[in-house]
Amino acid sequence: MRLLKNLSKDKLAAISLIVIVVTIITGIFAPLFAPHDPNEVNMSLRYASPTWEYLLGNDHLGRCILSRIIYGIRPSVLWVLVALCISVLIGAVLGFLAGYFRGKVDAFIMRICDIMLSFPGYVMTLAIVGILGVGLENILIAFILVKWAWFARVIRTSVMQYAELEYVKFSKASGISNLRIIYKHLIPVTFSDIAVISSSSIGSMVLQISGFSFLGLGIQAPNAEWGMMLNEAREVMFTSPELTLAPGLAIVIVVSSFNFFADALQVALDPKLMTSKSEFEGRLEALKITYQEKEVANKL
Repeated sequence: MRLLKNLSKDKLAAISLIVIVVTIITGIFAPLFAPHDPNEVNMSLRYASPTWEYLLGNDHLGRCILSRIIYGIRPSVLWVLVALCISVLIGAVLGFLAGYFRGKVDAFIMRICDIMLSFPGYVMTLAIVGILGVGLENILIAFILVKWAWFARVIRTSVMQYAELEYVKFSKASGISNLRIIYKHLIPVTFSDIAVISSSSIGSMVLQISGFSFLGLGIQAPNAEWGMMLNEAREVMFTSPELTLAPGLAIVIVVSSFNFFADALQVALDPKLMTSKSEFEGRLEALKITYQEKEVANKL
């Protein structure tokens, strides 16, 4: 409740959350919201302008652009969210093991993370896709294999910080099991850190999967995906700019919403940032009042 109250004070965060929720719901129930079959070919409507029946017009095969945008939410956003959740889950389990038990367990897990993080993320993803082959499933597998190491390292740092608190040490000395200590004491306090890094990663993952699909490495035709739609409209971007405008705006709006919400979530979960923001806004308001008073004095 407190988190929702803090987020509700930020109008941009509230708007971003609404956009995210509407996007997810629309993607889940795409058959209900899409006015037409996204793969239905009608060459008589090739490059047709927007009408009441086809609000965003038709593409080079006469397919409904709006329907393809709606169905494109699934690979572009929903499946990315699934891959993110799996990556965070693997990273969290290994991060908790490394940060709590330390010693050889920590050294073993972190050496694996060092190996995974020693290569740029895009290079590793391309290498995995090159081995497994093109396709949405292989890109999602590549995301999971690449991202978990980063999540594990960040979560490990957070766990190590909270594991040194007095009540955690007292719980260990009292003979409480390690699993219960992690569940009762560490997961609740580290949840905010996990939520922030997860929300801040989804935007970049959406951009990456759209980029790979634009290059022809992601989801394959005739399935709809925003990056692939941009690639299909590339040759007519000057004669029919609306074909690139719709998927491009969809990517920009969704990614921006996730990024804005991640920033607001970090502020809402961190009292220090909330206080700093309030102090900054207070000082800014005081400066405005002072400036207005000077303007009035000069006029007099």
